[in-house]
Amino acid sequence: MKSLSHDRLAVALVTEADLFGAVIAGADPDVRVPTCPEWTLRDLTRHVGVAYHKSAAIIASRPTGYVPFEAVTIDEPPAFETLGAWLRDGAERLVAAVTEVGPETPTSTWTPDRRAGFWTRRLTHETVVHRADATFATGAPYDVDADLAADGIAEGLDLVAVFSRLQHPALDRTPLRGTGETLLFHATDPEAGWLARRTPSGVEVSEETGDADVVVEGRAVDLLLALTARIAADDPRLTVSGDAALFTHWLEHTRF
Repeated sequence: MKSLSHDRLAVALVTEADLFGAVIAGADPDVRVPTCPEWTLRDLTRHVGVAYHKSAAIIASRPTGYVPFEAVTIDEPPAFETLGAWLRDGAERLVAAVTEVGPETPTSTWTPDRRAGFWTRRLTHETVVHRADATFATGAPYDVDADLAADGIAEGLDLVAVFSRLQHPALDRTPLRGTGETLLFHATDPEAGWLARRTPSGVEVSEETGDADVVVEGRAVDLLLALTARIAADDPRLTVSGDAALFTHWLEHTRF
């Protein structure tokens, strides 16, 4: 399926930021996040907002080379009670920065995709997954638009494929190289499929359905949560057929 348009993602980013803010409203800022146990809810929220504000600052500066996040200075995040508004402001700043320069304009990113629009897509899906983390911490309900979840799967698999070919200290995916093993991730809502093939040079991903060494099926939102290690490989929302150990190995080597 075709990736979502920049306009769709821009709207989704601000919407997801608002939904995130609604989840944390009135919550205990010091509660631990079960899916990110090293973080409190305050830590999680700041992580998302800092990414918005720093990426917006990078894009607006129109850099000609790589700019690490550590080199970008932004205002200190506000008190927890106003972090929801700060999230929305950061999302809007990011969308405005990308819109001003154009989503196809080169900028600084941490992947070979140097387009400004990379940040809109990446941080939309970052928010989708971290909003799930926030709901797990607070007990709030969670769901996400099916087309957005499917695009998140595609984007995540693309990143796996890219970094399986590179030596990257923080995102080492080289253990996923193989000898032709195949994993099929089949979304039932919306109907879509992604075939990952492990080759000696790295992972190859294509959009298709069919046979594979292991087939993992479920709604797009549930596949997304599984592929980001937010639900377990044996979660009842998933159907796993074939070599389950292959799927487990995949999850062990793809977590951010």
